[in-house]
Amino acid sequence: MRILLTGAAGFIGSHTGEALLARGDRVVGLDNFNAFYDPARKRANSALLARSERFELAPADLLDEPALDRLFAGEPFDAVVHLAAWAGVRPSIERPEVYADVNVRGTVNLLERARRHKVPRFVFASSSSVYGGRTAVPFRETDPVDHPISPYAATKKAGEVLGYTWHHLHGLHFTALRYFTVYGPRQRPEMAIHKFATMLSRAEPVPVYGDGGSARDYTYVSDIVQGTVAALDRCEGYKIYNLGGSRTVRLDTLVDKLARALGVPALTRQEPDQPGDVPITFADVSLARQDLGYEPRVTLDEGLQRFAEWFHLEGVK
Repeated sequence: MRILLTGAAGFIGSHTGEALLARGDRVVGLDNFNAFYDPARKRANSALLARSERFELAPADLLDEPALDRLFAGEPFDAVVHLAAWAGVRPSIERPEVYADVNVRGTVNLLERARRHKVPRFVFASSSSVYGGRTAVPFRETDPVDHPISPYAATKKAGEVLGYTWHHLHGLHFTALRYFTVYGPRQRPEMAIHKFATMLSRAEPVPVYGDGGSARDYTYVSDIVQGTVAALDRCEGYKIYNLGGSRTVRLDTLVDKLARALGVPALTRQEPDQPGDVPITFADVSLARQDLGYEPRVTLDEGLQRFAEWFHLEGVK
């Protein structure tokens, strides 16, 4: 297949690109290398993909419609895997207009070009944040998601709904994947595990918000990639799937485990609860298991050890 992979130079995008290239697909990687974090990290990720002759870099922005028109006017794509977005819950509260512009209008730009150029399949990276402040676990795809508590979550819900509209009106096969707290090598530096690792390595206390009892379903990146590729291969109709580790761990426990993997003391400091944060996430992955053959395989302890090895090897501080 010839696949347009947006956000290809990012954390999940670069791992997904590697998996697609390894199995023989041709990948056109769209990324605008913005300064949300150091673009040099993204260029290093892109360089890994560029080792394959089946990879083509398309440096462009989701909001640059003429650039998208030129991209889609070339050799046809068999699918779009749309991972690009402005990410993060807390930054979205400070800059909601940017998130609405890129995550909503940018997604519409891609959907419309997929329609015009008859691209049959569209896989969209959604987020567990769409479940809002739910405390009844595990989260199922049939649960209501009408009360997102951050602009980021609202834009991801919007992407799912827009996908249904293009499916209904134009017959586009659309699959939305609700990712649950992805971590692993190349993780963005502002994400919790990477940020905490940097602080712990400097003997700085990690902020533990509230009583440390907030809990997350942490999912190792290779499990996310496996589910994403399976969803691409089975993209038919309109579907939504949870992709998570299907286990949950408290924040204070995570810090202890991460410190142990890094071989440093687990220093913490208490902070108030943060606006936009949800109390718990926990994925029911039975639908993905049934339809996609999805099975999370990497335990948190194993995944943190792999992350720590990468962190030390790269000297990422």
